[in-house]
Amino acid sequence: MTATPPDSLVHAPVGVAVIGGTGFYSFLDEPQHVTVDTPYGAPSAAIAVGSVAGRRVAFLPRHGVHHEHPPHRINYRANLWALRSLGVRHVLAPCAVGGLRPEVAPGDVVVPDQLVDRTSGRIQTYVETGAVHLPFADPYCPRLSGTVAAADPRVRRGGTMVVVEGPRFSTRAESRHYADQGWTLVNMTGHPEAVLAREMRQCYTAIALVTDMDAGADTGSGVGQEEVFALFRANLERLKDLLTATIKDLPEPDGCTCTTWAQGLELTYEIPGGDR
Repeated sequence: MTATPPDSLVHAPVGVAVIGGTGFYSFLDEPQHVTVDTPYGAPSAAIAVGSVAGRRVAFLPRHGVHHEHPPHRINYRANLWALRSLGVRHVLAPCAVGGLRPEVAPGDVVVPDQLVDRTSGRIQTYVETGAVHLPFADPYCPRLSGTVAAADPRVRRGGTMVVVEGPRFSTRAESRHYADQGWTLVNMTGHPEAVLAREMRQCYTAIALVTDMDAGADTGSGVGQEEVFALFRANLERLKDLLTATIKDLPEPDGCTCTTWAQGLELTYEIPGGDR
């Protein structure tokens, strides 16, 4: 169940969420924090709610306020359920990724159109009983991805993101294997986030910032945490500008296949707000 939000937020719909790093807190105007309890435990942190481009927007730090949750221990189910309980229908998910192919380079922003799961042990669904089979051939919302790409001509649209368990980086052999499959990017947090958003009937897209070329795609000592964090920090303002422009021009979620896939099905889990 959700906790009661502050009075000023009770009647203010929050249709958009950004799930990202802690540096995005300053992205919101006059944020207030909402504590949400879920059937799946606590989300990564209290949810900040403020305004961007005239819309009410929620922000949730994926790894927690102090980056205390490593990628394999994030409570993804609680995060997406909590956002849906506030009314969120659009989810924008900036993330750091490694590049696998020569068509991308550090500093590029990519909106992928495919996902490959190479994680293990993560709970990746709200379905715990019954027959509910999610169509997931196209894991990212085409409407939302198109809006991100249209907001900045430098954004590259398309490519496959492989999600690995972490928290370690890939070996050279692993990243060469991923590149040989034709996959473009490697990441640790994109799954099951995208799946759960679809089960919550939300439009979701990853916004991937290439912070490095993965170990097998480059020479040298391999990927290091500090270089990844430093490049992401250096691009925060650019990402905030991109998110602002995207939020300003968001399409309506009604009628999108991300929201209509469950029509006629008997879902065996709760979608907060009454959708089933």
